[in-house]
Amino acid sequence: MSRLVATIRGVILGIVVGTTLASSIASGEQPTTAARVGALMPMGAVAFEAGLREGLNDLGYVEGKNLIIEWRRYTQSTDVLQAAAADLVRLRVDVIVTNGTQAGRAALSATSTIPVVILSGDPVGGGLVTNLAHPGGNATGVSSQTTDLMAKRLQLLMQIAPRTRRASLLLNPDNRLHEAILEEAQKVARTLRIHVEPLDARNATELDAALLRIQQKLDDAFIVSSDVFFIVNKDKIADAVRKARLPALVPTKEYQGDGVLMSYGPSLKWTSRRAATYVDKILKGAKPGDLPIEQVSKFQLVIDLRAARELGIKVPQELLYRADEVIR
Repeated sequence: MSRLVATIRGVILGIVVGTTLASSIASGEQPTTAARVGALMPMGAVAFEAGLREGLNDLGYVEGKNLIIEWRRYTQSTDVLQAAAADLVRLRVDVIVTNGTQAGRAALSATSTIPVVILSGDPVGGGLVTNLAHPGGNATGVSSQTTDLMAKRLQLLMQIAPRTRRASLLLNPDNRLHEAILEEAQKVARTLRIHVEPLDARNATELDAALLRIQQKLDDAFIVSSDVFFIVNKDKIADAVRKARLPALVPTKEYQGDGVLMSYGPSLKWTSRRAATYVDKILKGAKPGDLPIEQVSKFQLVIDLRAARELGIKVPQELLYRADEVIR
């Protein structure tokens, strides 16, 4: 009798387990533990966030199933950045993704054990790592080569607006690459026989003053350097450019708005997708210090013919052929 009861219980247990497993498979549930990723991103960086989400999704990570992203969005305040980084460390996330040199520095100051995937114009020049090929420590990521792009941007500007003799350059003096960017710009400007006038802006008040200056049309063109602060304020910058009616060159397509003539640089969304591949490798056991930092080699040239028509500029046909995107 007891042997019969045990057999019946075994059959019932098998049915329950089988039914539960079938239900789990049918609903798509994953038995794996969810990865916990901390994301330290500038306020308003929609393209970065979308790129990271899409990149992780393509690699099989789905928020709410096998992935939890702890978003921390920051302003330019150093105190806010440090507090946000410390909060992610307190939550014991598996990996932290940072956007911008300052954010990378805040995360690396907050932890020496949690892996940090950085997105930076120049990780070595910014003091985040000592070597691109062998980062060492707990950091790796993507470099967008900020200073190297200035020469190409100025050359493109002269192709599309050859009458330029003076160009104002928007810079953030708090950026550790400030001097390198300005030095590169002035060096190239001398060969092109134009003058570059630096406009420093590290906060909202200084940015408003710089944008007010371009309304006075003291210069023939306007260039925006790569900086997280300017990305956050890209809509304000685009609006000022439209009102000033100046040929403007901005760092990436994501700045493009009414009145902005041209952009040249890496896609913000694409660089975030590349960062997602590093997150995946780390979650699968790779050590960040052993992963070489990727240097972005793909740059997009976008030309807005609507802005060109408003400015009375005829864009050379050869430049249109070279453009990755032409807005008509």
